[in-house]
Amino acid sequence: MPGEMKRSVCPYDCPDTCGLLVEVVDGKAVKVQGDPEHPFTRGTLCGKMNRYQDTVHSPLRLTHPLLRTGHKGSSEFRPISWPEAIQHIAERWKKVIVQYGGEAILPYSYAGTMGLVQRNSGHPFFYRLGASRLDRTICAPAKEAGWKAVMGNTAAPHPDEVAESDLVILWGINAVATNIHFLHGVREAKKKEASVWLIETYATRTSALADRTFLVRPGSDGALALGFMHLLARENLIDHEFLNFHVQGFEKLQEEILPEFSPDKVSHLTGLPVATLEYMAKAYGRARAPFIRLGAGLSRYGNGAMSTRTIVCLPALVGAYRKKGGGCLTSTATAGVFSMPEILREDFLVQKTRIVNMNQLGGALNQLAGPPLQSLYVYHSNPAAVTPDQNQVLKGLAREDLFTVVHERFMTDTARFADIVLPSTSSLEHTDLYRSYGTYCIQRAEAIIPPVGESKSNREVFSLLAEAMGFTEPFFRQTAEELVKYILSLPSPMREGIDQEAFAAGKAVEILLPANARAQYKTPSGKIEILNPAEPHPLPLYIPPYTGNFPFRLMTAPSLYALNSSFREREDLRQKEKDMFLLINPADARAKNLKDGEAVTACNEWGEVSFILQATPKIPSGVVVAEGVWWLDHCRGSRSVNALTSQRLTDQGGGSTFYDNTVDIKRG
Repeated sequence: MPGEMKRSVCPYDCPDTCGLLVEVVDGKAVKVQGDPEHPFTRGTLCGKMNRYQDTVHSPLRLTHPLLRTGHKGSSEFRPISWPEAIQHIAERWKKVIVQYGGEAILPYSYAGTMGLVQRNSGHPFFYRLGASRLDRTICAPAKEAGWKAVMGNTAAPHPDEVAESDLVILWGINAVATNIHFLHGVREAKKKEASVWLIETYATRTSALADRTFLVRPGSDGALALGFMHLLARENLIDHEFLNFHVQGFEKLQEEILPEFSPDKVSHLTGLPVATLEYMAKAYGRARAPFIRLGAGLSRYGNGAMSTRTIVCLPALVGAYRKKGGGCLTSTATAGVFSMPEILREDFLVQKTRIVNMNQLGGALNQLAGPPLQSLYVYHSNPAAVTPDQNQVLKGLAREDLFTVVHERFMTDTARFADIVLPSTSSLEHTDLYRSYGTYCIQRAEAIIPPVGESKSNREVFSLLAEAMGFTEPFFRQTAEELVKYILSLPSPMREGIDQEAFAAGKAVEILLPANARAQYKTPSGKIEILNPAEPHPLPLYIPPYTGNFPFRLMTAPSLYALNSSFREREDLRQKEKDMFLLINPADARAKNLKDGEAVTACNEWGEVSFILQATPKIPSGVVVAEGVWWLDHCRGSRSVNALTSQRLTDQGGGSTFYDNTVDIKRG
């Protein structure tokens, strides 16, 4: 007998934020499919979400609070009650605060859920507690900094506009793995005879969709963009009228920077032949409405913000920002749709506390000056797997004096090191609000099944902890449903004109961009700012990537079958991925006397990781690729890929440098 169909939202860290239709029978999700009424995703789901019910009702779900009984990392626990768990945490924190102060406690969370209420439930609590603050910059803050340096708060073009382009450039984005619904518009553009390019460091699965794939040396994207601009100026393929009226600083760029980026020099930096550079620049300059979809990967280098900034300048030279189907899309700006201050409640922060960059957790746990960290509270994140410099992170987590609480759905690598593990709800078991960073859709979702076991949501747990810590503010007694209702009672210009009835029914609706959005550049000058005097470097320039001490550049690329360390509980997806591979060019494998299919170790100053070697011509010489972040349970050795990544930060934004590392390879 068919069950009841209910609407929900994909909660994972993906720009698409798919609408879901979930079939529920006797309080259990039995089938999950895409919502065909979603304006952007249109009823399709990625392979990871097509069987989301297998994650929600996995036999590996944590269903009771647990107290550690063995040594850190042993996975030896015994069940306890929720009251016991909350009392234990509160008593330990009170002792820490008396002895060391609130800054000895650190929250750690990121994007295990993208729902605005549940994701941010810890912020008000830890502000009120006086804990150290976490700089949540592991993903793409350098890309955001690069966009803002040129475009300020200007809205990015609507992603569907790509269908009107005659030249689509997928730059540093493996859209098949990370942005599949954007490809609806790309395919529509191809039907209208648009050309599609992929600019990447290796031939990803997205190459199959592209008419041309151009492989550049890792970290050289900014040089490529400057080389394009040099050639556009040389060939007089620039839009002088647009530059004169809408752009600040092109003349200085042309005078002071572009002469340095001749085709010969750019060829040397990027690895692309001069003839290819000239072809690309001329095709871009002659396109009617070229559209760049910029991924986050190229921002995860030491030069990530500057590379992004340089690429964002490129459409200004040909006037593409004013053309329907043209421009550059880094991410959509939907932050003002809901009142985030009412969710974050920074007013609870009585005095400024120290900030710890999440990419440097290993250093913070082991060498932080000032009051040493005595407690770590982890929710919707798995830092033991996803944070750079894994060896340092695991060393810190293994400290017997570090009181660690992990609120999770599964016994992750991080949960194994916890003193107390709390079972968490999935997105189908709690209420939330969602906005996207790759579309202009918003959606609300209600709990559509009961909590699995004794699972509780972030909002519920922080309410219990607030009560145990003696916090009297009414905010902490609000349920998620009450907070959502309150947030929606607050007006927002960005929600004006939406289909309120559809939104209330749980359907995804699009916020309406202003009719003249393309003519409004929300920068201090009111123009696109190629010259930005507020920046450390007023003009875009080229910053070389990290050189490294080892012969191969390591790309820690996304997997088609996982999202960071999420979905690793799914055996069906792991079987499709087959193993933890290190991809290498066949010539490089021969030079190292290594054979396809044999066990190898990649090593650098940070650590060693075991892989199976996979030789393929899709990888250029001098580059090796490891796709996905594996749980330690499934690794061939004792470490996963982030034992090879550094705690170094990007040039701006404090972001991760996951793609800016080098390794050597040896047999075994």
